[in-house]
Amino acid sequence: MTVLISKKSQLKKILNTPLYLQVLVAIFLAVAFAIIFPGLTKNLKLGSDIFIKLIKMCIPLIIFFTITLSFIGDDDIKIGRLAVKSIIYFEIITTLAMIIGIASALIFLPGDGMHMTLEKLDKSDFGDIQKPKLNFSQFILNIIPSTVIEAFTNGEILPILLIAIIFGLILSKIKDQVSHSIKLLREGSKIVFLLINYIIKLAPIAVFCAISYTIGKYGLKSLSNMFEFVLLFYATCIFFIVVIFGMILALCRQNIFKLLNHLRSEILIVLGSSSSEVVLPNMLKKMEEFGCKKSVVNFVIPSGYAFNLDGTCIYFTMAILFIAQAFDIYLTIPQIVELLMVLLITSKGASAVVGSAFITLSATLAVMPTVPVEGMILILGIDRFMSEGRAVTNLIGNATAAVVMDRLQKK
Repeated sequence: MTVLISKKSQLKKILNTPLYLQVLVAIFLAVAFAIIFPGLTKNLKLGSDIFIKLIKMCIPLIIFFTITLSFIGDDDIKIGRLAVKSIIYFEIITTLAMIIGIASALIFLPGDGMHMTLEKLDKSDFGDIQKPKLNFSQFILNIIPSTVIEAFTNGEILPILLIAIIFGLILSKIKDQVSHSIKLLREGSKIVFLLINYIIKLAPIAVFCAISYTIGKYGLKSLSNMFEFVLLFYATCIFFIVVIFGMILALCRQNIFKLLNHLRSEILIVLGSSSSEVVLPNMLKKMEEFGCKKSVVNFVIPSGYAFNLDGTCIYFTMAILFIAQAFDIYLTIPQIVELLMVLLITSKGASAVVGSAFITLSATLAVMPTVPVEGMILILGIDRFMSEGRAVTNLIGNATAAVVMDRLQKK
């Protein structure tokens, strides 16, 4: 009996260990496991996939509840003004992210000297990816779902945001008449967040599975001649986080390293899962603890998951220029400006879920005939290694946006 009690207390002690420490241990164990038993890792991807799907299952409801309730929160928060300020900020920062990505690729020329041709490409892994048809009118129409239910079943962020804003605006006008419905929404929000709290406890297991699978499949040396491009991408993301976000936060009288330390658990989870969506509920709580007003956080963070994907924007521009340089194609200034204009649209359709950026990249190349879409084969194998950088930069970008908007609202 004493031994049983002792084991229970040890288990309880382990479970009470901070989540970021559990994730760190999981990462080290995953690397060791993949090196020692590489043949046993091929089926572990299922573990991380299950975790991400469990989170994705809750994301539509979380976004709907947080955005809708932000319209009927504190009376001193003007959501209309906050929305306009947020969208303007998102456009400025994501455009800056694209420009820095372009500058990095043009200065260091990661694809220079590869001298690729379409005949050299091994298309066996490329599957049936075709140039998707994309135009502005279709993009706008896709934001409006055929039915309210469809927005939730498809799980796309932009249609859910639209519905949440519409419902929020209506409820804000008649909130005194529908107090019971508002109470129901708040109770529903509590249920979903409690569910997420239970799911997030599985993060160390998911991280172990994801890291083990990646190293087991591609190997530690799998980056080969693409290693320089991967390093350059991460260096650019780090520069953007430390310098650009650091300067922005300094203007708000905050410190980037203080924010990074505050979000250390979420950053480690995102590094392991390659998706910033898995920590959305945690981010809402953490940014409120950081000093941001709840109404601001509940609007800015979910909106940022659709409109403020800074890491993804850096990836898009660097990947396109890398492919172009590999094929000895050097874009002119008008072509680079065209690329920026296209990405201002396509990047808003790039979900924060792992793998979606690669698909959105093909949509961007569809309207950039100068760069062959088949060149995406060159980054097919290394895209998985860059997804962590994209997700973490997106995460920190949205946290920074919440601080900025909170500061603007207080003025």
